[in-house]
Formats: sequence, C-alpha cells, structure tokens
Amino acid sequence: MTKRIRRWFTLLVTAFMLTFALSAIASEESSQKINNERLGESVVKSEMTGFAGADYWRAVKNGQEGTTTSKSPEHGVLISVPGQTWFILKEKWMSPLGALAIFGSLAMVALAYVTIGPLKLSKPKTGRKIKRWSRMDRALHWSMAFTFLTLAFSGLTLVYGKHFIKPIVPSEIWGWVIYAAKQYHNYMGPIFAILLFTVLIKWWRKSIVNKVDIVWFMKLGGMVGKHKGKHPSAGFSNGGEKVIFWLLIWFGIFIAVSGFVLDFPIFGQTRRDMELSNLVHMFSALILICGFVFHIYIGLFGMEAALDGMITGEVDETWAKEHHDLWYDDVKDLPENQPGYDEKLDAESKGKASQDNV
Repeated sequence: MTKRIRRWFTLLVTAFMLTFALSAIASEESSQKINNERLGESVVKSEMTGFAGADYWRAVKNGQEGTTTSKSPEHGVLISVPGQTWFILKEKWMSPLGALAIFGSLAMVALAYVTIGPLKLSKPKTGRKIKRWSRMDRALHWSMAFTFLTLAFSGLTLVYGKHFIKPIVPSEIWGWVIYAAKQYHNYMGPIFAILLFTVLIKWWRKSIVNKVDIVWFMKLGGMVGKHKGKHPSAGFSNGGEKVIFWLLIWFGIFIAVSGFVLDFPIFGQTRRDMELSNLVHMFSALILICGFVFHIYIGLFGMEAALDGMITGEVDETWAKEHHDLWYDDVKDLPENQPGYDEKLDAESKGKASQDNV
C-alpha cells in the first residue's frame, strides 16, 4: 500500500513538474515572440529614421508636402494636419449634438402628446369624401418617405453604430452591418436626389408662402395656446406643411450636392472638399431628421384623420373644412367631389364594357 502511494505521489509530482516546465517553455516562447515583434518594430523604425532622417519624419507629421509622380491633388502630402480640425468637429461636436437634437425632438413630440394631446375635429365627420391626392402624388410621397427614412437609418448607423451596435454584436456581424449600411447609403443617395427634383417640380406651386400662412403662423396653426382648436384658414397646404416642404427642398439640395461630392471622388476633390462636404451632409441630414420627427408625429398622432388623405387619396368633408377651408371652397363643387360620383363612374365603365362585349 505504501509503495502504491509513493508511486502515485511520484507520478503526480512528475506530471506537475512536466506541466510547469511546458508552461514555462510556452511563456518563454510567447515573451520571446513579443520581444522579437517589438525588436522588429524598433528596427524598422530605426531603419526608416536612419534612411530618411528624423527631420524628414518630423516634417511629414507636420503635413509638409513632398515629391511624388502622381498628378492628383494633395498626393504629395502624407499626413493632412488640417484634417484634425474636421475630426474634432465631427466626433467631438456634431455627433454628440446631433444625437442630442434627435433625442430632444423625440422627447418634445412625446411631451406635446402628453401635455397638449392630438388636435381633434370640432364636428363629427359627414362621410362625404373630398379628393385630395392622386395616385401619382401618393406614390411620390411614400417613395420619398421610404427613401429618406432608410437613408437616415443607414446614415445614423454609419455615425453612431460604433457606439450602440458594435459593442453588443460579434465583430463579423458588425462588419456586415457597417458594410451594408455604407453600400445602401451610397447607392440610394442618387435615387433620393431624383425624387427630390420630382417633388420640387410637382408641388412647388402649392408651397408658395402667402399672407394666409402668416396669419396661420401667428395663430400657431390652432394647435396650442389660446387659438387651440380654432383651425386658422389655409389653402391646399398650410404654413406648417410649406415649411416642411421647403426644408426638404433646400436642405435636401445640400444633402444631394455634398453626397455627390462624397460618392464620386473622381473630379479632383481635395481632402478639404471631402471634409467640408461631410460636415454639410451631416448637418443638413440632422436638420431634416429632426424636422420629419415632427412631421411624422402630426401625421400619425398629432392631428385626427391627418393620414387619411395619403392613404386613400380622400379626406372627410369636415376635415377639409376645418384644416383647409380655402381649398375646400375651391374644390367642393367639382364633379369628382359630389356624392355618388364613384358609383356613377363604375356604372358608366360597366356599361361601356358591356357594349364592347356585344
């Protein structure tokens, strides 16, 4: 029994010593590898410094221009010192303030819903429908809405994804997410520009500001304060809708032009051009995102029956009278807004089809 215990004890000690020896060897190899890497780096640095000289690399770091066979702008500058200003503006100022603006806009509409509530119709709906938007209008609106919202989402992913998505997903998934966001943003950007031009051509006449809109603004659209529920006069578009339209057009133009500069860096753009375009692109996009937070709030929650027109193309007579009374007076007597007009069209189309079959 004693011999057996000694034998097991000897085996355990031998195994322990062997494990310790292997660990020491592995640790030594690892340390040697790290030392070799550090030595290699130091050798490379010393060779580079010795080859070109410390003054040379000091000049490179300070952004001094050198000599190159390339004819492209700024290719003689390895390190762009003014680029640090762009980096500070983007990362230290615009990104945090942009996030604050977006969350602030969401907080404001939530507060408005809780404290003020949605703007209700003062009278019951009559059931009579007034034609407001054509199929083409609605297709254009929803195409622009989808394009803008998805571009906003992909753009916010590019700017803020490293703070909110990257820490909680594996590196491989994060790589695919950021790659997909970048490719989508680059290829959908030109489509946004085309839709923006179409929106401008289609609706600019309805969005010219006039005296009626000034009064509408003075009464705050009848949404808050002593004028709440009084529904100030408006034409086809009220003052608030016109502000949203022109915000979209002007800042959309800034977005499209700066995005073109960033998307196609083949026209001799310098790094300063790209950095300025990036800042303009970010600022304009944040303005539109915050503006459309309020637009979406009004359409979904802030005003009773506001979304009906963009879904069916028609609005109730009561809604038209209270929110766009001047427009209602202009279109109420049109044939397409008379009761039974759709049924009459259906009957005529069926009669014509029967005659064609005969």
